[in-house]
Amino acid sequence: MATRTDAPTRREQILKEAARLFAERGFHGVGVDEIGAAVGISGPGLYRHFAGKDAMLAELLVGISGQLLTGAKRRLAEADGVAGPEAVLDSLIEGHIDFALDDRPLITLHDRELDRLRDSDRKLVRQLQRQYVELWVEVVRRVHPDLGEPAARSAVHSVFGLLNSTPHLGRAGALPGRGDTAELLHRMARGAFASAGSPAGG
Repeated sequence: MATRTDAPTRREQILKEAARLFAERGFHGVGVDEIGAAVGISGPGLYRHFAGKDAMLAELLVGISGQLLTGAKRRLAEADGVAGPEAVLDSLIEGHIDFALDDRPLITLHDRELDRLRDSDRKLVRQLQRQYVELWVEVVRRVHPDLGEPAARSAVHSVFGLLNSTPHLGRAGALPGRGDTAELLHRMARGAFASAGSPAGG
C-alpha cells in the first residue's frame, strides 16, 4: 500500500516478486533461484538482502500489517478537527480498498502462510491487526453511536472480509476497472456498516 513515487529499492523489488510467486505457487513451491531470476540477480545474491525465504515472508506479512495501521493513523490525524466521522470512515475504507486492489498477493499470503511465521512474528502481526481493527471500531461507532462495541467489531471484521475478497475476483485484467471496482467495494462497505447500525426491523 505504498504511496511513494520514486523507484523501488532492490529489497522492495525482491519482496514484490516473492509475494507474487508465493501467492501463485505457494511458499514451498518457490525457490530462491526463481525469486532471484524474477529481479535479475542470482539466487545466492538474494542472501545479501535477506537471510532466506522465511525472512522474506515475515517482512511481507509484518510489513503490510504495519503499513495498514500507520496509514489508518495518518488518515485519522489528517482528519482530526477537520472532517466529520462519515468522512473519516470513508477515508479508512478508501485506504483499505487501495491495499485490497494493489496488494492482492499479500492477502493470499496472509490467508495461506501466516502459520509459517515464527511465533514472535505471528504475534506481532496479530498485535498490529488488533490495533488496526480498534481504530476502525472507534470510527464506526462515531458514525453509528447505537451500535455496541462487540457488534461494531464484528461489522469491521465482516467488512474486511468483503474488501479482502479481491484475490477471488479473477485476474486483475478481468475486473471491470480499478475505479469502478473501488467504487463498488466502497458502496458495499458503507452499506454493510449502515445495515449493522440500523435497528432490527428498521
